[in-house]
Amino acid sequence: MEPQFDEDTLALAARVFQAAREGDIAFLEEALARGLPPNLSNDKGDTLLMLASYHGHTELAALLLRQGADPDRVNDRGQTPLAGCAFKGHAATARALLDGGAAVDAAGPDGRTALMMAAMFNRVDLVRLFLERGADPARRTPEGLTAAGAARAMGAADTPALLGEDREP
Repeated sequence: MEPQFDEDTLALAARVFQAAREGDIAFLEEALARGLPPNLSNDKGDTLLMLASYHGHTELAALLLRQGADPDRVNDRGQTPLAGCAFKGHAATARALLDGGAAVDAAGPDGRTALMMAAMFNRVDLVRLFLERGADPARRTPEGLTAAGAARAMGAADTPALLGEDREP
């Protein structure tokens, strides 16, 4: 049996997740100080950190990490906050996640790492960052796709060369 919540509780939950999307650090800092769990997630499995990261709110992501948010927790689609940054191109937020303990090669069930996502979408600065932080360019998805292969499959112009692979076997 699913728990039932009153309208005020549901409105507060909506406000909390909207604050993460908007980067409302003051609101969330106060809520965390009052006991809001830093790993709170919505009905899609998106944590506050995932939403802040996806929307490029670097300071909020750093705050959530300091408060104990899990940097590698995947949402219901198997995405990590770092992969969300790679998809959207938020290098500063990705750096904050890595500084806060995110595993550079973390992946969801599909095996795609943040490096693969950055390569696919031709995010040169992020590919460089992930490689500097130790990402494995030879890592493969269960289907055998590398970051360079993913980049080529998506028509990325610049990232395959950065990954040091000329051809996918």
